[in-house]
Amino acid sequence: MMNLRCLIVDDEELGRMLIENYVQRLGFTIVAQCRNPLEAMQIMQSKEIDLIFLDIQMPEMSGLQFIKSLTYKPLIILTTAYPEHALEGYALDVVDYLLKPIRFDRFTLAVNKALERHRFKTEMGNVEHEGSEKEIILVKSEHRIHRLKLSEIFYIQSMSEYVSFHLNGSRILSLGALKALELELPSSQFIRVHKSYIVAINKIDFLDGNTIQVGKEKIPVGPSYKEQLLTHFNKGIQKSPEITLGINFKK
Repeated sequence: MMNLRCLIVDDEELGRMLIENYVQRLGFTIVAQCRNPLEAMQIMQSKEIDLIFLDIQMPEMSGLQFIKSLTYKPLIILTTAYPEHALEGYALDVVDYLLKPIRFDRFTLAVNKALERHRFKTEMGNVEHEGSEKEIILVKSEHRIHRLKLSEIFYIQSMSEYVSFHLNGSRILSLGALKALELELPSSQFIRVHKSYIVAINKIDFLDGNTIQVGKEKIPVGPSYKEQLLTHFNKGIQKSPEITLGINFKK
């Protein structure tokens, strides 16, 4: 069976002990136990975590606030005595929502779900690394996992706690942050042009003042990002002198 590196976050010692017992019975690795999300953040800076068992009601920061603060999210199973947070938990893309007192059979079912997701992510990650450069990205939307070809993405827009992937004539909405995508997407194919936009470089038609044309859309260019955009395309002009700023970036 595939191993999972687990982190237990619960302010109650009995809660941590129960999860520890269940995890050990299933044969997975417990990387650490934390009394609050602040301790968990410190652990995650130096340790690789596959799965977090996370309580909701904790002092200083709740489990849901902790999830929203994460740039990179491991798989998460919520463990709580409060059923009223279930809808928000699933909206944050948790694997499962376990109500205390937690039975071992219900715990096992939740972990099996996590294993399936982990296996899928691992397999797709292997596929992505077969080529010299990443060609797809996995995007979770409405309980489905989409395999988006990077070549089909025109631009990505930040919308509060969500990001919108704009394709040719369609879009996919997913929970996430542009900062995480900026780190994940290859810089040779995508560039951040605004606090709310990442665009596909080869989909840019032209720059006009502080906007760029991408397909049928005009996208603003933020002042702090314009220099990087100009630098990138100045390199392109040196390689292809026929390309002129303000006319067309495409060959």
